[in-house]
Amino acid sequence: MSSPATENTSIRKNPNTRANKRRANQNVYNAKYTIFGVIGLLACFVFQKIVLEPRRIKWGLEDFRQNNFNEEKQEDEMSRIIHQRSIINHFIPNETFEGDGARVKRSIGSHEQRRFAPFLMLDDFDVTPPAGFPDHPHHGQETITYVLSGMIAHEDFTGLNGILSPGDLQFMTAGRGIVHSEIPVTMENGGSCRGLQLWVDLPQDLKTIEPRYRNLRAADIPIAMPYENLKVYVISGKSYDVESLNDLAYTPVHLYHFVTIKAGTPFIQEFPKDFNVFLYVIKGAVLINEKIFKENTAIFFDVDGESIEGQFATDDSEFVLVGGEILNQPVVQQGPFVETDKQKLMQVFDDFESYRNGFERAENWESNIRKGIKEAEARELRT
Repeated sequence: MSSPATENTSIRKNPNTRANKRRANQNVYNAKYTIFGVIGLLACFVFQKIVLEPRRIKWGLEDFRQNNFNEEKQEDEMSRIIHQRSIINHFIPNETFEGDGARVKRSIGSHEQRRFAPFLMLDDFDVTPPAGFPDHPHHGQETITYVLSGMIAHEDFTGLNGILSPGDLQFMTAGRGIVHSEIPVTMENGGSCRGLQLWVDLPQDLKTIEPRYRNLRAADIPIAMPYENLKVYVISGKSYDVESLNDLAYTPVHLYHFVTIKAGTPFIQEFPKDFNVFLYVIKGAVLINEKIFKENTAIFFDVDGESIEGQFATDDSEFVLVGGEILNQPVVQQGPFVETDKQKLMQVFDDFESYRNGFERAENWESNIRKGIKEAEARELRT
């Protein structure tokens, strides 16, 4: 009977004992879970460091690489856009009379594009005999004649003569002076002769050199074929890692003939920054800078980039792309005579009329082909 009394007395003496026990038990419980929590956190930390972090680094590296690749791709695309030359002029030239009854489409040398240094003139001629370009002089320039179809005969007062067939070119340096004749061959099938003739200015210190000729046969022109539907005749310069045989003009000129059979075929051609560049559509159409240019269009580019890029807009299309080193010199021109000031130009006229200073052989000279030449005779001369 005494024990209960003692317990009750004890409880009465310490009323907070049970509460203290509950708090103690709670503290033990909390301590256990705190320890478990710390262990869990440590485990998570170890798992993150050992397992997740390397993977995140790897994933992060891959993301970085991908992002970097995308950024480089975008920068490359932007760079290509920046490096493409912009168009400053384009038009389809009107026909004009030239020579003896011949009609030509003149782009450079017209009201729309007076000059485009070093280029003085570009004619697209399609001539049927008896029309032609009989005896006439030149001074202070070079001419490049490119035959696209038919045949044309050449003869000059030095005694040189020759025949150009489709794909052939002639580079003529007039220098101090020359008189020559260019006559389309009378073809047995009655066909015409179509070609391009480009006049190129000579540097001031070369305007009085002796005249010369260099012929380039079609069979000798290197051809680049970067992919199935594109063919590039590398007449002068370098295209798709294919280089021309040699430089055929004194003034640096790059000349390429692009041909395709399929619309959508892309093309690209780089040029030195100090070159003026133009494109002439021979056949079909091209798409450049989101604009379509049709046959016979002449397109002139700014010097704000390094390349010309685009694609063919129609099947069976072709164009020439030409660049030339800009000559920082005055141009004073009257017909086929080109000089750097009026006084020199007037002197050239006097020399021509007086048969001196390069024109001595012009006196009493007449070409043998001026009245025409037939196909059979032309083929015999060519061989």
